[in-house]
Amino acid sequence: MNNKQDQNGSNKSPMLYFIILSLVATIGLNYLLSFLMSPQKKEIYYNEFIQMVEQDKVDSIEIKSDRILIYEKNGTQNGGIPEYIDGFSEQPSMYYTGYVNDPKLSELLNEHNVKYKRSLDENNIFVDFFVSWIFPILLLYLFFGLLMRSMGKKMGGSGGIMGIGQSNAKMYMENKTGVTFADVAGQSEAKESLDEIVDFLHNPAKYMAIGAKQPKGALLVGPPGTGKTLLAKAVAGEANVPFFSISGSDFVEMFVGVGASRVRDLFKQASAKAPCIIFIDEIDAIGKSRDNQYGGNDEREQTLNQLLSEMDGFDSSKGVVILAATNRPEILDKALLRPGRFDRRIIVEKPDLKGREDILKVHIKNVKVSPEIDLHEIALATSGAVGADLANMVNEAALRAVRMKRNVVIQDDLMEAVEIIIAGKEKKDRILSDKEKRIVAYHEVGHALATALQKNTDPVQKITIVPRTMGALGYTMQMPEEEKYLMSKDEILDEITVLLAGRVAEEIVFNTKTTGAANDIERANDLARAMIAQYGMSDKFGMAALEKVQSKYLDGRNVPNCSEETQTQLDNEIIKVLKEAHEKAEKLLTENIEALDRIAEFLIERETITGEQFMNILNEIRDEKNKKEDTSEES
Repeated sequence: MNNKQDQNGSNKSPMLYFIILSLVATIGLNYLLSFLMSPQKKEIYYNEFIQMVEQDKVDSIEIKSDRILIYEKNGTQNGGIPEYIDGFSEQPSMYYTGYVNDPKLSELLNEHNVKYKRSLDENNIFVDFFVSWIFPILLLYLFFGLLMRSMGKKMGGSGGIMGIGQSNAKMYMENKTGVTFADVAGQSEAKESLDEIVDFLHNPAKYMAIGAKQPKGALLVGPPGTGKTLLAKAVAGEANVPFFSISGSDFVEMFVGVGASRVRDLFKQASAKAPCIIFIDEIDAIGKSRDNQYGGNDEREQTLNQLLSEMDGFDSSKGVVILAATNRPEILDKALLRPGRFDRRIIVEKPDLKGREDILKVHIKNVKVSPEIDLHEIALATSGAVGADLANMVNEAALRAVRMKRNVVIQDDLMEAVEIIIAGKEKKDRILSDKEKRIVAYHEVGHALATALQKNTDPVQKITIVPRTMGALGYTMQMPEEEKYLMSKDEILDEITVLLAGRVAEEIVFNTKTTGAANDIERANDLARAMIAQYGMSDKFGMAALEKVQSKYLDGRNVPNCSEETQTQLDNEIIKVLKEAHEKAEKLLTENIEALDRIAEFLIERETITGEQFMNILNEIRDEKNKKEDTSEES
């Protein structure tokens, strides 16, 4: 009841403003139209009118009930012939005078050939009032109504003429989110932090008994696709309370003050439905730091100020919890992050090996699969993947099974889906020439040999020279034997050597350099730069942090943290590391040139070989080499 009264009261003021604006616009429009459409008339005395008739200056008159309208002749000085000015006839002057009952007037008019008529006042006062007042107001209302409806749709608002400042949050009542913690896998720590909020909403008394207060808000921070929105919905589903969901961009509009009004309306709705959960996705759209030396955005800052005020003003004991999600926490305003507003920062990271396996189990439970599938192997092959990637892989595997006319998903479908996400689909219409095919084969076997001949590398899973849609003409897939959270300096140097070994194989066999190594060189440079500038693994610079990472949950770009002179020295050090890795790769492949040739020929014939086939050929060559060495020693 109170809510209806508030809404009616809030709508009265805009309606009153509209009525006043319409009246002013209608009066102005009527005045302007009467001024433009009515000819200019000058009032004269009746005796002056008689003199004009006698002097033959009058062309015609119109007799009304209260006045006489007088139309003067054009060009009277030239005997009644109209004058032309710049090609246009001069407009006749108009006069009027009061009506006098003069019985001799008609004789005088006939004598001087003046045309005259009597006009009847046929105007209907009701029609005039409708045309002059009601009709313009209706037109204005219709025009502004359509305009505001269109703007309301563009801005995501309610669409009505008075609904600009209303919140457009989606509300899922009670357990209609359809998501619980059982649907969220790989985020055990995040669920544990949020489970306390759920318990508080269910049993506030046991917390209040000891003096504990409910957290006002929790900020979910992590890379895209890790399940921040899913976690927020799961909290509402577990707590069985209303869930208000809105994006940060929905607050910021072209009109200053609209965003702040929507924040007020959102919290008013939430208070009426308490206990409930408010979820603001991508809160960085309105929560950017106000400390901006290049000027700010008035609308965004007003919206942020209103949000800060509302978070301070509501009573957490009523059960209103605010959840927000972002992948750019470093740009948020400090006032927004302080305790008392967002009391908790919950990190939603990329899942580890067990987490990826659990996520795969969640997504594959509704898919018909073969009993022989090994999700642990898929989890190992998808290091660095987030929940959204894994869900996509399962779906791609199911689609491939249908294309292959199978009723269930098998392990090959899942492995192919992993490759599709990593490198794209096989590009069957791209046919390489024999020369290019040989270069690509030697390039990929160069990677694989450098991997197998070093200690600190992951074993080879697959080698292929089938082009992919993401631009790869071939690739070597490695499979880690276990999940790793740290990399040593030796491991980084060995990985750089593996990346450069493809180009080295081209140089040794074909004495040429191709563009196929572009991505390898880029990745090798990134590793070498990070090793020196961020990880403190350089003998020259020691543990000096020469670069720092910005937006680590997005692109994670590096920003220099040193002088230009030091930056030049850093570049020289990177070149030195890459040169040493290149020399090491050249030595490895030169010493194993027979293996390089035989495996490359086998790959050219088959186009795709497994890591097991690769290692079998390599071991055969090693055995043959050892036998030859033993024979030569005996002789």
